[in-house]
Amino acid sequence: MIGTGGQTSSRRRRRSEGGENPAIWVGYGKLAKLFRTRKGLTQQELADAVGYSSEQVASIEQGRRPAKAAFTEAAERVLGAGGVLAELQEDVDRAKLPEFFQDFASIEVEAVSRFDYDPLLVPGLLQTEGYARSLFSSHCPPLDDETLELHTEARLNRQRLLTRTPKVQLSFVIGEAALTNPIGGSEVRREQLQHLLQVGSLRNVELQVVPCSIGYHPGLNGAFVLLETLEHRHYGYIETQEVGVVISDPAKISTLGLRYGKLRSQALNVGESARHIERLAGAA
Repeated sequence: MIGTGGQTSSRRRRRSEGGENPAIWVGYGKLAKLFRTRKGLTQQELADAVGYSSEQVASIEQGRRPAKAAFTEAAERVLGAGGVLAELQEDVDRAKLPEFFQDFASIEVEAVSRFDYDPLLVPGLLQTEGYARSLFSSHCPPLDDETLELHTEARLNRQRLLTRTPKVQLSFVIGEAALTNPIGGSEVRREQLQHLLQVGSLRNVELQVVPCSIGYHPGLNGAFVLLETLEHRHYGYIETQEVGVVISDPAKISTLGLRYGKLRSQALNVGESARHIERLAGAA
């Protein structure tokens, strides 16, 4: 559940209520066009050089579609942009996320540690493409194809946090119900469970499972995230029904920290959790 939220802020660049494209896409497009014209290239010539169609280049320059990292890398080389477009790529990617999550996503990229609890779904940072796509495909009301693709791509882009240098200390406590729910069908579930085992083997990742059999525990009120930034500021985040709230009140963060500690003590330890996931994957 956590991993698709964040409150609205005037600082964030995004689609407005009138359906306008995010300002960062428009700004990126204007800069790309400026570099292209300075280089004396037509849209078609740039398209040929970077392996895109002229229509795709036009859409990016007009801010109607976001540039992908591959386009930015090629455009930097062809246009001699001096790293300007590359500097904007992270913000371009962030604007693909659901609006309510974008504020927290801007904090997340500065994390030195991140502790995540979710009782019902595999956390977004751990989802496979098939699992994420299945969730977005089941959205109510239905998402259009373009939005579905953008949200899926943005979620996968966030997963760079798992292997970023310097390493981020990551802890995930997941309810057993999230692992037994056949989202996307048996093949998607099996792939997702195998992926959890792979990610759980990373040195900076700890993954624990809360069995359904323990009964009451302090996580039954819902999912939450605790995060510490490079400047050692502490934040919490909670989300429900596409409403996300970033928490900075130290007293509330302390309460969430106590609950997270209790959850870790009641969950299976890391080794037991891995073996449990292996059993589930074998039976999937």
